[in-house]
Amino acid sequence: MKPPASLPGAPGCYLFRGEDGTLLYVGKAKDLKKRVSSYFQKRDHDGKTRILVSLIADIDYIVTGNEVEALILENSLIKTHQPRFNIDLKDAKQYAYIHLTDEQYPRICIARRMAEKGSYFGPFTSAAERDHVLSVVKKTFRLRSCRKLPRRGCLRASLGTCSAPCQGKIEREDYDSLVRQASYVLKGNTPEIIRSLKIEMDERSRAHDYERALQLRDQVQALEHLSGRQDIARKRDTDEDIINFLVHENRVYLMLFNIHMGTLVNKKEFIFDEGEDFLEEFLVQYYSEHNPPGDLILPVETGADIQEFLAVRRGKKVTVTVPRIGAKRRLLSLVKTNIEIAHFGDLIKLEELMEKLALDALPRVIECFDISHLAGTEVVGSMVQFRDGRPDKRNYRRFRIKTVEGIDDPAAIAEVVSRRYRRLVREGSEFPDLVMVDGGRTQLQAAVSALRDLNCIIPVIALAKREEQIFIAGSAHPLPVAKQEKASLYLQEIRDEAHRFAITYHRLLRKKKAMA
Repeated sequence: MKPPASLPGAPGCYLFRGEDGTLLYVGKAKDLKKRVSSYFQKRDHDGKTRILVSLIADIDYIVTGNEVEALILENSLIKTHQPRFNIDLKDAKQYAYIHLTDEQYPRICIARRMAEKGSYFGPFTSAAERDHVLSVVKKTFRLRSCRKLPRRGCLRASLGTCSAPCQGKIEREDYDSLVRQASYVLKGNTPEIIRSLKIEMDERSRAHDYERALQLRDQVQALEHLSGRQDIARKRDTDEDIINFLVHENRVYLMLFNIHMGTLVNKKEFIFDEGEDFLEEFLVQYYSEHNPPGDLILPVETGADIQEFLAVRRGKKVTVTVPRIGAKRRLLSLVKTNIEIAHFGDLIKLEELMEKLALDALPRVIECFDISHLAGTEVVGSMVQFRDGRPDKRNYRRFRIKTVEGIDDPAAIAEVVSRRYRRLVREGSEFPDLVMVDGGRTQLQAAVSALRDLNCIIPVIALAKREEQIFIAGSAHPLPVAKQEKASLYLQEIRDEAHRFAITYHRLLRKKKAMA
């Protein structure tokens, strides 16, 4: 279809509907006529937008006074109708919160949902970090964690890690003070609490209240350790959100860091289909549900209307920055690194390995061989397979060496390589993209000769222990790859797994022999 000629050149929202009247997509525009017309004039849309355009049967619109009003209306329509082609803004993961309950003596606990009254902190992306924070705060401020106040003191009370309100060992006012301090720490105000505790510690020491001073010292030490784990080395007097993303195969992988007063307090991940102006759409949807920060750090520029929308939502100015250098740029890089690790870590190491080895294609399937024995007895071989960066244990194989006596690792390597690929030739099975052996040039040559005898053409490398040097056929010198580079670390991971698998089999045979 063609866009209706009656579309005004005014700001507002446009609504695309399908044949049955179903709302497919809601968008906002500074100029409705130009924006809607672009869908039908452009020929370089992404796949998702091409499908959307092919399904449009009707176009409706609502004019607004300005673009900020259009942003607010757009979000309201999306939340009400949940159109198919607008991004489904859901967390990529569900994380737990730390919960301070709303009770006479609040307790501290973990909550999966914000279903009860009280204060929630998080969500935490790392269970280990969440548990560490919970443990430190609970012990430092001696808050109760029991669901119901027991009639008798619990084990924590006897150990001194709970202030025991159930036994009347603390006044309500003092307990409330502990809760407030714990809340400050959970919000990221750890340095402020540390300063306060140090002042009180000095006062108690001067008053010869050494027991309380010692208790305060332990609290300070615990909080200083916690602060060191939370701090990302930037002291700020306002909150910041840092957003970065990667687009891969028409999918957007977006990550958001919440920075409170210079401390990283939260990380969120979102995954959705790529579309037109997806970043602006994300910002409107997300900050319609969350309070915007004082500073917003982005990887690309957005329109002035977005800043105005954020200011309206916050009630005061929001500074939007696209940094090119400096600390903020490094933070953007940090977010991007986290995205790469979380979603593309395997692909990145495969690409780097392909580059370092000058391979023609990604080494998606790698098979590695190792030999294990004890002074030349019970000689065994192992083969492990890694597929797309991960171990594929269904294709692990182990071998008892049949043709080699004593200590001769190169000959043993030749035997297991020959047996493995002779079978693949016989079965007509696919070969791996790369063969690897544990050892140096001698082991490499043995594997190359075994494959040549079978007329198998597969790239072969050897990884030598000690310096983690990588050898390839036809070169007397190792490749110039540092052992801390991603490619080398990946090969070390594979080699170590082959070594573990060989030793496990060798020990099994020794155990059977001893029991015979």
